[in-house]
Amino acid sequence: MHLPWFIICLVLTVWSAEGSDVLELGDSDFDRSAAVHETLLVEFFAPWCGHCQRLAPEYEAAATKLKGTLSLAKVDCTVNSETCERFGVNGYPTLKIFRNGEEAGSYDGPRTADGIVSYMKKQAGPSSVALHSEADLDSFVDNYEASVVGFFSGEDSAQLAEFLKVSSALRDSYRFAHSTDVGTGLKYGVDGECVLLFRPPRLNSKFEDNVVKYAESVSISSLRTFIRDNVFGLCPHLTTENKDSLRGSDLLTAYYNVDYLRNLKGTNYWRNRIMKVATQFQDRGLSFAVADRQEFQDELEEEFGVGSFEGGDIPLVTIRTTAGHKYSMQEEFSRDGKSLERFLEDYFAKRLKRYVKSEPVPDSNDGPVKVVVADTFDEIVNDPEKDVLVEFYAPWCGHCKNLEPKYKELGEKLSGDPNIVIAKMDATANDVPPNYDVQGFPTIYFVPSGQKDQPRRYEGGREVSDFITYLKKEATNLLILDESRDEL
Repeated sequence: MHLPWFIICLVLTVWSAEGSDVLELGDSDFDRSAAVHETLLVEFFAPWCGHCQRLAPEYEAAATKLKGTLSLAKVDCTVNSETCERFGVNGYPTLKIFRNGEEAGSYDGPRTADGIVSYMKKQAGPSSVALHSEADLDSFVDNYEASVVGFFSGEDSAQLAEFLKVSSALRDSYRFAHSTDVGTGLKYGVDGECVLLFRPPRLNSKFEDNVVKYAESVSISSLRTFIRDNVFGLCPHLTTENKDSLRGSDLLTAYYNVDYLRNLKGTNYWRNRIMKVATQFQDRGLSFAVADRQEFQDELEEEFGVGSFEGGDIPLVTIRTTAGHKYSMQEEFSRDGKSLERFLEDYFAKRLKRYVKSEPVPDSNDGPVKVVVADTFDEIVNDPEKDVLVEFYAPWCGHCKNLEPKYKELGEKLSGDPNIVIAKMDATANDVPPNYDVQGFPTIYFVPSGQKDQPRRYEGGREVSDFITYLKKEATNLLILDESRDEL
């Protein structure tokens, strides 16, 4: 017997919905269903949205991992417009956190399954966990993440009240707990009201304190600063989830097989050698981290041109600054740490050559539109004597392909003008200087002579006449147009 195809599809659809751990809510049941959940994460989505489609398997996996702790739900805004409009949804996916049916705020956490799980576990239950014994304390701090624990003299402590305000404000980022018996922290030297920051046990090292004490009066601003300055320690574990926080400062990263679940000893073997060297340079404005090479391999290949098999098991060391400068240690990492010392000494002495991803310099560059690569950017775009209009493009970009003949015509019309250059650079194959904000393609900048540190984004039309009108207004010198071409 052969079932009609539409019946098979219907059965599969029902089975898929029933097999999901993500709740499906709509206009008819949103308020009623959301109200029964103490904490609920809701994704407002559209089926055609590419970002939503990429999020879907991660969201489903997170829902399964969080089953029994809290629930995840989704609302299809293409058929439940009333609910989506009520909560101000104007882009997809939009994720919001609800508590007992009331909107508590936007979800600004990671979009991976593990990241969602970690973030939402901090949202479940109270913002600070009450600890009643030393065993409770030991269990709480034995965690993959850092823990912030307050010790207070009683339930009516004014400092406890402030601590709970801090935990509520910062629960998205950190784990909090508290005890109303200072004796709970006796083995950690607690002899009065204070707050202790416990670094993750897997990162414990002889090169730094594993527990850091905050003994000042508790306030949101001061405790936030204390946590921010101490939570990562001397050499934290960089992941895709915390990379934005750690890369807020100049950062040296050692990439190797970092696996704290299956190879704690091997992971810390290299980390300890890095930390030993880091102690000599920790007060010079450079932060340190270790990271799993496989987790960041695509980025390493894209940003530093490093293949997946280069270097074997030996750490690969890079420095990335907030100014966008990149450096890579060329000498093999030695087990005594001396090669890392030399690399850092050269870095601080400004003897290192910056790593720049660049295409080869063209053998010929006589066309009306000059081809710029990273290695010739200073020579062409930063020529102090010339105005430059430079397009940052991607070879696969349809808008760039549409612009190409018009941009070439513009170059031809201005080919006789010695004061201006029409140029282009493949932004996918070359490093873009940090003072150029290139988020989409094509992105065009005008860089006037004598003001190379002040590039101006071109926001005008994409016809040849639009470019000419703009350049007549902005160019340092009078434009010299090729009279042999049709007048605009």
